[in-house]
Amino acid sequence: MHYLIEPVACSPGAGWEKGQVENQVNNTRERVFVPRLHADSLDDLNQHLQACCLAEANRLRQPDDPSQTVYEVFQRERAVLIPYAGPFDGYPATVASVSKTCLVRFDLNQYSVQASAAGKAVEVQAYADHLVMRLEGKIVARHRRNFGRDEVIYDPWHYLPVLQRKPGALRNGAPFRDWDLPDSLRQVRNHFEGLDDGDRQMVKVLNAVLTDSLTVVTSACETAMSAGTISADIILNLVSRDQEPETAEPIKTPAALKLKQPPQADCQRYDALRQEVPHATA
Repeated sequence: MHYLIEPVACSPGAGWEKGQVENQVNNTRERVFVPRLHADSLDDLNQHLQACCLAEANRLRQPDDPSQTVYEVFQRERAVLIPYAGPFDGYPATVASVSKTCLVRFDLNQYSVQASAAGKAVEVQAYADHLVMRLEGKIVARHRRNFGRDEVIYDPWHYLPVLQRKPGALRNGAPFRDWDLPDSLRQVRNHFEGLDDGDRQMVKVLNAVLTDSLTVVTSACETAMSAGTISADIILNLVSRDQEPETAEPIKTPAALKLKQPPQADCQRYDALRQEVPHATA
């Protein structure tokens, strides 16, 4: 009902009640999907199918008015159609347990979730092209859906709280191998790799992303590199400067409180106070 279309059910196993629909589906399948299609992603496949549908609509003649194509009649009808209400948020949901390593098994693969969900049960919402994991209604992970098997899909940002306790995992931990960081963060990481406390400094910089934003932190890294002074303290200082609130505008004085007689700046008036004033006699 989301699309304001009322479905009409047919009898189970009664193919003659929907034969015309099935024939159209079969004909379209032969025209569009034969030979078998190959695509790099669902987006590419959908774009190809949309182009095929438009080509078919421009080729086929409208049965009641053969002088026009299906597409031409549709364009005329579009003006009186109900506006599109947006995609229906439909998905099958399952409950899955999160392992101690912050992984959820779903459909033959494992996906990471935020460290705060470790050891708990999350709801996995499975869409056609992506997965959403929720803990008590809050999103704790979002991944593109993987259709392979026995693969582990990590999001390194999920493990930042773990790095605070074990900075050395940044070099050897599985989630952080081949981490596709922004260019400035990658260069800072390369710089820290040659320092004794480089892992700890890099973890400080990465954790700033949780409290501020990736854009602010990468900008601070670029500023530090351009100045030739790269350290966690300097980068965090630049981040804090960027987050300083703007100076508030001065309060406008109401007209009733405006000064009508400005005081005279005459310092000699103070000398008069030092003069001895004669006391009145009885």
